[in-house]
Amino acid sequence: MMQLISLLMENKPGALMRVTGLLTARGYNIESLTVARTTDPALSRMSILVDVEPHQKALVIKQMSRLVNVLQAADLSEAPAARRELLLARIKAPLPNRAAILKEAEIFGARAIDSSPEGFVLEVTSEGEKLDEFIEILGHYGELEVTRSGMVAVPLEPKKLKLSRPREVGPALETEPAGANR
Repeated sequence: MMQLISLLMENKPGALMRVTGLLTARGYNIESLTVARTTDPALSRMSILVDVEPHQKALVIKQMSRLVNVLQAADLSEAPAARRELLLARIKAPLPNRAAILKEAEIFGARAIDSSPEGFVLEVTSEGEKLDEFIEILGHYGELEVTRSGMVAVPLEPKKLKLSRPREVGPALETEPAGANR
């Protein structure tokens, strides 16, 4: 079962590796992962779509919450949330198909961001199922190359964010006395 996890975390080196390491060490398959800075450059928001057993969903959130750089972990799988994915599609198509391609793009809310004598590059943002339909329809018109961003989500119900102080990783290093052998 797919679980959509949203993490608010410190924007520090190694934070992404700790999250992915926890998931892979426990045998969870990551379907998509997106991460970017928030309006606060010290924080990042990560959205992860991961394949887990239904009875393990709460455990995954609990494990994520314990990671050093994670400030907040939330399961958005069932929660009211706005979910979107970006798709870029380059389609090579003969001239007679171009008007039909642009009509299909309009129906799906896509826009042409580049045009060449060979075809178009289209951009569309939507839910995953709609993007799958769009890809299937475009495939009938010509040669298609697709790149997808992965799912991002934001909860529709605002949560009061309770941030605790970052946890210390280890004791402070003591300095060696002057004149010590090196």
